[in-house]
Amino acid sequence: MTNIFNEKCTKDTLFFDGSCPMCTKEIKLLENINNGGLVFMDVHKCEIDESMPSQLDMLKILHLRTAEGNWIKGIPATVKAWSHTSWGWLFKPLLWPIVNRISGYAYNIWAEKRYRRLYDCDTCAGNDQ
Repeated sequence: MTNIFNEKCTKDTLFFDGSCPMCTKEIKLLENINNGGLVFMDVHKCEIDESMPSQLDMLKILHLRTAEGNWIKGIPATVKAWSHTSWGWLFKPLLWPIVNRISGYAYNIWAEKRYRRLYDCDTCAGNDQ
């Protein structure tokens, strides 16, 4: 397990589900084209502490920790991650108010289905009481 916050982090950190084939494909692309301001952390391989969202939360929705220590998730995390590439401008409209409502809604549905498909468990179905 790796705790990436033992040292002062000067880059944004994108947390991803390394067990998701589609996720790892996008991460490999981002690794190849990012400008060096973004590091990647497989949620399954990092040490989760109390200052972080839970592993379950990070598996359900994409999370990014900014170099300043702020957490963003979902569409804003995607846009921030892609902003570290020359293609980032293509993702910025996803943050426009009307577009963001639609893209956020679609992303949340997709993320829930992706999680259920990969993990098919009681927790993801909301039966964790």
